[in-house]
Amino acid sequence: QVWPPAQEDVLTLSETLDRLLARDTVQVELIPEKKGLFLKHVEYQVTSQHYKISVYRRYSDFDVFHEVLLQRYAYRMVPALPPKRMLKGVLTSVSEREFIEGRRRALARFINLVARHPFFSQDELVKTFLTFSGSDVQTKLRDTYKKTGDEFMTNRTATLAKEYLPTDIQAQFSSSRELIRNIHNSFHKLRDRAEKMAERSKENATDLLMFGRELSSLGSDASSIPSFASSQSTWGAMRQSLKSLSVEFAVLSDKAAQQGRREEDDVVEKLNVFLDLLQSYRDLCERHEKGVLHEHQRALHKYGVMKRQMMSATVQPKEQASVEQLESRIVQQENAIQTMELRNYFSLFCLHQETQLIFTYLPITSHILGAFVNSQVQGHREMGEVWNELQPKLGCLFSGNNGMKSAF
Repeated sequence: QVWPPAQEDVLTLSETLDRLLARDTVQVELIPEKKGLFLKHVEYQVTSQHYKISVYRRYSDFDVFHEVLLQRYAYRMVPALPPKRMLKGVLTSVSEREFIEGRRRALARFINLVARHPFFSQDELVKTFLTFSGSDVQTKLRDTYKKTGDEFMTNRTATLAKEYLPTDIQAQFSSSRELIRNIHNSFHKLRDRAEKMAERSKENATDLLMFGRELSSLGSDASSIPSFASSQSTWGAMRQSLKSLSVEFAVLSDKAAQQGRREEDDVVEKLNVFLDLLQSYRDLCERHEKGVLHEHQRALHKYGVMKRQMMSATVQPKEQASVEQLESRIVQQENAIQTMELRNYFSLFCLHQETQLIFTYLPITSHILGAFVNSQVQGHREMGEVWNELQPKLGCLFSGNNGMKSAF
């Protein structure tokens, strides 16, 4: 039995976070190419799980892909690309290697958000970017876009969008936008804190390593202690033990560094994925207001001017040819306004769907919290094991006192 399509079915996305994440996972790995002594450019190996293929792409390929995707889907969330190169004077504290790694991560987030988007994932542009292994992917992408045009021209419901929209769509949009803005601000703060924690774990790793090295250099000092020192007999034995302790501190340092990497890869990176999506929603709202609405208002203004000219032409007799020309321009402008009105409703239609998509992604919060808790549990357990192994070794340092009691 074929059911008649319910009105809300076209507008409502029946997606879950798990279904979105299962669409594809794309790996982006660095392949540096050396020309002479300097790194001339960076190439990426892009591997799609869905298409089971690896292709090679440069940043400029991502750039063209982003450009045509934005032209095709101007009314949807197209994530931004990271900057091509370091901003002079702004990123002085970041080395080039760190910048290149940060850019690789950002490109991976971009392509994964695109490959998992319910409307982009099946698009020929995305398929071309992820699978085309010919020599000129940029020309291929531009040709692919020219053949299809933008979404308004290809979406079956585009011209009927007004019929599917609820009457209070503007009020719904305003309240959703405010809620999403607050969520965006909170996630920004969470990401900043998570970054600081990961940074502290790395600093802790450095401090533990240096602490161990100092103990080792203290133990390696072979200078003899004067005969009148009461600790003369014990210091020699203690020095040998101090040297060996640096090994444990190196292990502790390694565990702390691993903890920092886990916090960076599992927690900060997941927060960044959602932040990139939230930012693309903010950009979309601005495009809607500055683009479609602004163009519509400009067209209406132009139409008003033409109408006034027409009225003055009928009052003051003018040449028939110029009146007909004006009439023809008015008809053209009426058609343009009609198309813009249709585009405006379609823009709202897409905006409503993209808003749903943001809420579909919200449960990623539990993934992030799970990753955060797991990284802490694993880190503390591993560190605890090493500290526990270290404790009995203090026995020889404190002649059976085990280092636990102190006379201080």
